[in-house]
Amino acid sequence: MLEDPATAVSSPTPWPAVYPKGYAVVDVETTGLARDDRIISAAVYRLDARGEVEDHWYTLVNPERDPGPVWIHGLTSDVLEGAPLFTEVAEEFAARLADRVLVAHNAVFDWQMIAREYARARREPPVRQRLCTIALSKELRLPLPNFKLESLAAHFGVVQQRAHHALDDARVLAEAFRPSLRAAAANEVRLPLLECRPLTEWSDAPLIGRQATGGYGGGRGPGWRPARKRPACPYPNPGRYEPGKRLKQGMRVAFSGDTSTERELLEDRATEAGLHVATSLSRLTSLLVTNDPDSGTSKTAKARQFGTPVIDEAAFGQLLRDVEAAG
Repeated sequence: MLEDPATAVSSPTPWPAVYPKGYAVVDVETTGLARDDRIISAAVYRLDARGEVEDHWYTLVNPERDPGPVWIHGLTSDVLEGAPLFTEVAEEFAARLADRVLVAHNAVFDWQMIAREYARARREPPVRQRLCTIALSKELRLPLPNFKLESLAAHFGVVQQRAHHALDDARVLAEAFRPSLRAAAANEVRLPLLECRPLTEWSDAPLIGRQATGGYGGGRGPGWRPARKRPACPYPNPGRYEPGKRLKQGMRVAFSGDTSTERELLEDRATEAGLHVATSLSRLTSLLVTNDPDSGTSKTAKARQFGTPVIDEAAFGQLLRDVEAAG
């Protein structure tokens, strides 16, 4: 049985030698969720190897565009007008991330936004690994009603003062991550670290369509060519998804057709949840995610042939919030 995190905080713990030497707990607020959205504020809490806070940093960022959902983050065009551009804070931001594991709640999103901003600035962020506190909560089997930041904060008695304010969200996450890290160390839990793959190419040219490789056309097309090779899923395939039940780590998930959330972001979220992202559909596929099941693509045709369960993107997003652990 895993040791209770509260006990782990107060008990002296032999520290695993393989654990990272430092962490950068990060939160970014953005103009939206798409690939061309921008960071409008960022905060970093630096923690040492055992999770003790060293310092913190916060900045507004002028996105050079509409700020997006002001009713969520509260940052208006007037507030952001005099803020520095990302290129002006990139060096300081990089110094806060350097040689540390990036820690965030739903870390794939924060990492993607940061990587894109650095790609636009023709720079590479100095961080090579990330840790998602959602994934760590699952590894620790915390009894949370859901995996929202507010639920994680409540579990550890952390008071959230300004939700969707980058500095306060980063503070709350740092305070919740510290006992989580100590509980992991006490129970010799392998931290769910994932590689941060930098984006190697950026262009402001308009989207001209995906090529068969899944990338974007030969430098003529839009924005991003990530340096990516997905790690093998460490969990065995438990079989097909059963409608009305939870997803389970190790399930093979395929995607087909357009998605409102960027495909790579969806795939990374699935990977971080412990699912196997399949590039093709077979009898072993657990689930097909598509917003157009009647499109007649090869994947939807095979799903009908094999009787593979099919759900849309919105339903998949809901299921990703509570994926059952393998075993």
